[in-house]
Amino acid sequence: MTNRLTRTAVLSATAFLLAAVPAAQVSAAPATNAVRTVSASPTAATVAPRPALSARATVKSIRAWQQFRVLGTGSHMRAGTRVTLQQLQRRGWVSLPIHMNTNRNGSYDLRVKLGIKGANKIRIVGGGAVSPTVTVTIR
Repeated sequence: MTNRLTRTAVLSATAFLLAAVPAAQVSAAPATNAVRTVSASPTAATVAPRPALSARATVKSIRAWQQFRVLGTGSHMRAGTRVTLQQLQRRGWVSLPIHMNTNRNGSYDLRVKLGIKGANKIRIVGGGAVSPTVTVTIR
């Protein structure tokens, strides 16, 4: 019992003394056997840029089933990434059987023939990116 009381008294006195010492004096004293902590994450977190696609059509208006091209480039994605043409239809975006892999510098050049008359909205998808929509009117 006396051992327990002695330990409690020593711990209380130590806590009181530590609270009474100003923080500046503690930090000014050289630390022996100091433990250095290293954070696992860097202070300036680097986030990978998001992949992006651009697209443009060589025509604004064309007759049905006439060929035109959709050109563009992909950025922040590997060369050889497969890009696919999509068309906005009633139920949403539909992938058409027109695709190719991007070349060394990330560009692509698709040959397209569309038959649905009226304003057709198309876009390019691939590599986790979606291009802005392009409108081509089919007469």
